[in-house]
Amino acid sequence: MTDTSHPTRGSSLKDQLFNAGKVGWLADRIAQVHRGFDRSGFEAEVMARFPELELKARADWMAAVLARHLPPDFAAASAVIRAALPEPLDPNLTDNDFGDFIILPLGIFVAEQGLARQDVALPLLRELTMRFSMEYPVRPLIVADPDGMMRVLTQWAEDDNYHVRRLVSEGSRPLLPWASRLGLPHDWALPLLDRLHGDKTRYVTRSVANHLNDITKNHADLVVTQLRGWQGTKRQRQGELDWMSRHALRTLVKKGHPGALSHLGFAQGVAVTAELRLPKVVQIGGTLDLVADLTPAADGKLVVDYALHFIKANGQSAAKVFKLKVTEGRAGQMVQLRKSHRLHAAATTYRLFPGLHRVDLLVNGGVVASDSFNLTAGVAG
Repeated sequence: MTDTSHPTRGSSLKDQLFNAGKVGWLADRIAQVHRGFDRSGFEAEVMARFPELELKARADWMAAVLARHLPPDFAAASAVIRAALPEPLDPNLTDNDFGDFIILPLGIFVAEQGLARQDVALPLLRELTMRFSMEYPVRPLIVADPDGMMRVLTQWAEDDNYHVRRLVSEGSRPLLPWASRLGLPHDWALPLLDRLHGDKTRYVTRSVANHLNDITKNHADLVVTQLRGWQGTKRQRQGELDWMSRHALRTLVKKGHPGALSHLGFAQGVAVTAELRLPKVVQIGGTLDLVADLTPAADGKLVVDYALHFIKANGQSAAKVFKLKVTEGRAGQMVQLRKSHRLHAAATTYRLFPGLHRVDLLVNGGVVASDSFNLTAGVAG
């Protein structure tokens, strides 16, 4: 079997994560523990549809094919999966050990086939998340039985393995990317986060902060209150809690939310003399070079962002805020900040249209200066 487990230069992300080599690797492990497994048939059926499927759809398709090639009894199929698993990820690490995407279809299979057998499905998901995060497969189980899953997740929040603890927060996020909404009250998972915020691993605390950032989209004041409460418990190192607070409140800071700014030590309505300078013309595909001169009237922490008002297809504009600098301002002393912002012709999150684009310079959430540039259709060479 050819090993294609490593990314190939120029290949798409879906082909890096789900390809013939990885499918063969998984099929080989299953065949070693299940004599009745039709390895070649499984591989052929999976690969037949890969060219037409995107990343997440490939994982769903593999789960559907597994259902036709594993024993029809869910408990028996689960035993095969458990026996085929590789060794867990290193439990001594503390961050950035996400695992291999090829394990995800196993979790999707367990979630889809095991709703009526959670006594079998949940212990297996716990094992799987030590090889690859099961944040997507666990969500249907939460929706099916929120009360029962609250009890399970409460236990998992105390698990010795940090991947299991992270799953508690990540799997219950209100706005988990790529995932459907849970449809639960916005504060449903707060008791779980309260247990996890003191975790010693950044992999877990980053998930807690991202979970809180999700909640800020609709319930900003609740998150600020929660973070203030955690300050008083002293269960987390101050430096880590400060990092979590900044990460959790990043969206609110961009919006100039008073409570978020105050919690992070940024004064509102800070008096600043400011000038923003932009080039007059930038081509799509070129670089917008910003220069900002700031002179605060008093000492204090400054969070400096800029809002780029992108022209849409209908001629209206929509602002997107970008980070510039967090700095300590000194009364009467000018600070000059520079940023080169590439205006990609093939941006994945928005499409660029020619026209006059405004940029606002923000200090502690307030607009202190503005300028504009003309974005032209000619692609910069």
